[in-house]
Amino acid sequence: MLLTVTQKLLEGFGTSCIIFIVTLLAALPLGLVIAFGSMSRFKPIAWLTRGFVWIMRGTPLMLQLMIVYYGPGLLWEGNSVSRLSAVLIAFSVNYAAYFSEIYRGGIESIPRGQYEAGQVLGMTKKQVFFNVILLQVVKRIVPPLGNEMMTLVKDTSLARVIACKEIIMIAQEYISVKGLIWPLFYSGLFYLLFCGALTVILGRVEKKLDYFRV
Repeated sequence: MLLTVTQKLLEGFGTSCIIFIVTLLAALPLGLVIAFGSMSRFKPIAWLTRGFVWIMRGTPLMLQLMIVYYGPGLLWEGNSVSRLSAVLIAFSVNYAAYFSEIYRGGIESIPRGQYEAGQVLGMTKKQVFFNVILLQVVKRIVPPLGNEMMTLVKDTSLARVIACKEIIMIAQEYISVKGLIWPLFYSGLFYLLFCGALTVILGRVEKKLDYFRV
């Protein structure tokens, strides 16, 4: 019985891992684009991106999942999005908004004098950013990004809202079908191991960045 439950939960955990990995791959670069938009001196772009971030951070991810999944079919009859695709889109856009604020905070925390010092040395703005500022920003944003990644691991369970079969949904099926609750507790072990591995990886990344002391 344990082996059967483990195999089933691993299937759901595979879906959770896909959500986690694809969300990171999409949200990390998208968040940087949004951050630059928020800091743009062109006011319409700054207002547009800040409004987007406000909406994404101010509304529940669960609601966003429902809108992405049900919205296309209701607005344009016959056009629907698969469950997993809807989850990936909603998660990527939501986390890009959160990452953008982390990026923006990291970039704006660097003293203005460092930009000016680079320009005095004859460096272009692009060279100053990538050769001087970026490494310091990375050092500062790793801890908050790590916290968001931990949250993302657990948020993958929200996929069950639109019946995307991740690990928690499969564990819940054992309650309704066979009256077994222990698979639900057992599923928590997968999250603990995932978060534990992520903690170790992030800890090593932080140690490697220790020489960028600012």
